[in-house]
Amino acid sequence: MYGEKRAPLSAVVVGGCGLILVGIGLYFMWLRPVLLAEDARYLGATLEELTTVAPGMGRWLDRVFWVLGGYIMATGILTVYLAVTAFRARARGAGVAVAAAGVVSIGAMAVVNVQLDSDFQVPLVVLAGLWVVAMVL
Repeated sequence: MYGEKRAPLSAVVVGGCGLILVGIGLYFMWLRPVLLAEDARYLGATLEELTTVAPGMGRWLDRVFWVLGGYIMATGILTVYLAVTAFRARARGAGVAVAAAGVVSIGAMAVVNVQLDSDFQVPLVVLAGLWVVAMVL
């Protein structure tokens, strides 16, 4: 609309990070297998060995990933909301809240995936970097 302010670049980047988190949450809920090859590699066992030793583990992990995916999606939804409201308005404290959320969510996920030598470490580190860029902006 005429006379409407454009969103600051930081709000656009933070909103994009939030949308990516929503996608990660959907992946955990609907697409992620209960055990990845990298999980077995880290644990030092084959997928077959793991399911033989703990036959109920797959059902349990399926439920765990539903909950985890929901929390990741919630973080993403709230991040998008902050981007289009508080960040756009440059509300006091919005940057601190989003920075803290980034550290404990995608920051922690990226660090742990690097420690695990995960196949997903590069995209997660890139997303964490985008979060940092948004905070610098």
